Parts: sequence; C-alpha cells; structure tokens
Amino acid sequence: MKLNLGCADRALPGFVGVDIVPPADQIADLRDRWPWPDSSVDEIAAYDVLEHLPDKRHSMNELWRVLKPGGIARIQVPHATDGDGGHCDPTHCSYWTTSDFEYYSPGIPERERFRGSIYYGVKADFRVVSINQKRHARRFGGHVVEIQAVLEAVK
Repeated sequence: MKLNLGCADRALPGFVGVDIVPPADQIADLRDRWPWPDSSVDEIAAYDVLEHLPDKRHSMNELWRVLKPGGIARIQVPHATDGDGGHCDPTHCSYWTTSDFEYYSPGIPERERFRGSIYYGVKADFRVVSINQKRHARRFGGHVVEIQAVLEAVK
C-alpha cells in the first residue's frame, strides 16, 4: 500500500489519498493514532502536511510505525528558518528545518543520549536517503524554501 497523506485535491497515481476532509479516498485525522497496522505501508508521500500537525514526535513515530522495514517516506515541508514558508501560513503549527531529521536517524549523539527517556519519546528510526531544498519566490518579495526529504524506515 502507498499513502498520499494530506492529499487535498492532489491525486498521485497508485497512492491512496488520505486527508481529514473530502475528496480524499480515506478520511483520517493524523493528529491521532494512524488507522493502518504496524509495518503495513510500502511508501508514504507527505507533501505539505506535516507542518499542519502539532506534534513532530507523534507524526514521525506514526510514519515509522506504519511503514514496512525499508519503506520509503517522501516528505516536503517549508523550511522554518530560511524563507517565509514556515511562518506565513496561519494553519502551520509545527516548524521544520533540515536538522530536524537528524533526531530520527540513529547515531546522532543528542538523540542516543536521551533515547531511553520517557520524556524524549522518539521511537522512529530512519535512514536519510536524501535532503534537498527548493526555493520559490513569493508574490510580495519574500520566498519559500521547501525541504524535500526522502527517508527509509529502519526496523
């Protein structure tokens, strides 16, 4: 199974469109536990959706939980500290930088030091396949930088 999270009206061939409102193929509130079984999803496209979810740890843990070992997540989020994109949309409630993805990748000292803490709460393990940035001009002179990350679930 392949999921297109936060699809809105953007269909991806071969993917099940998921959103909190129609016209999605499946309606799901991604702020709650995701409705797919553990290790049941081959690939996830999450374009312009994670920044609309309030809890990064929950989002990344659920992403990892539902992906099969070796499953791929393709993520696009606006950069929070480069450009206007992270902050200009009033519906954004989590803010992302390229460094965020380090905390879900094994071997990062800060992550490994606190991994066992109940407070830390990061269960997800991903291999970062690639991280790129793409810049777009805004209408009134600003710009948006999109982070495009490809992650592989490590289980």
